[in-house]
Amino acid sequence: MKFSQYLEKITGVGVYPMVSLLLFVFFFTVVTVLVFKQNKTEINHLENLPLDN
Repeated sequence: MKFSQYLEKITGVGVYPMVSLLLFVFFFTVVTVLVFKQNKTEINHLENLPLDN
């Protein structure tokens, strides 16, 4: 039996791709906002951490 035949038997299976897309967009948006809100001095500090030996 093919995998697609298993999916056809599940009721409401069409909702899972939409939920996963919405979760990805939400996560991507949150990460993008947090990156742009980072303090410039904190970014410079993190940039120089490997060189602080």
